[in-house]
Amino acid sequence: MNQDNEVLSAIARRHMVRAFLDTPVDDELVEQLINTLLAGPSAGNTRSLELLVLSKDDANDEVESYWDTTLPASARSAFPWPDLLKAPVLLIPYVDPAAYVQRYSESDKASTGLGESVDAWDVPYWWVDGGAAVENLLLAAPTLGLGAAFFGQFEHEPAVRKRFGVPVGRRAVGTIAIGYPAVSDRPSQSASRPRRSKEQLVHRGSW
Repeated sequence: MNQDNEVLSAIARRHMVRAFLDTPVDDELVEQLINTLLAGPSAGNTRSLELLVLSKDDANDEVESYWDTTLPASARSAFPWPDLLKAPVLLIPYVDPAAYVQRYSESDKASTGLGESVDAWDVPYWWVDGGAAVENLLLAAPTLGLGAAFFGQFEHEPAVRKRFGVPVGRRAVGTIAIGYPAVSDRPSQSASRPRRSKEQLVHRGSW
């Protein structure tokens, strides 16, 4: 299979894994995934994306600290994806909106007006770049025999920032759980929703 077909195959089989084994993931595999995430595109080559890596080891369980912060033990009995919590690695990509404003205030970008403030950006490209970086990782994980699930932090973002010492101003794109998929994995209810057809979605020449 040539390289192009490998990419298309990875796209076709990408899906969210919500049930993991608690088997540790080798550090080398984690580093490969980190590299794919950091290789994502960046508007103006701003390169503001940073990554918080949480893992389990004999001395410390950073993953459990994350779940204690976002899903206390008292709430877990009602959580529909208990095996999601078994993932041995969590990766949290953070973007810095202020870095984009600073970059676009530099001489080669100043004419865009985007260096004035965050509000000047009709399309906040820190989220675009962050999403593209996450997709890189989601596509790479299955090629390494791993599963991945991306989910939002929503109202828990400030608490996670405080718990792990994330600088003020950084914004979490979400959280990515990494690990070996469990046989018990099942799709979410959303996966059963009918998809709009290609004919409904693609507009050629005009809308």
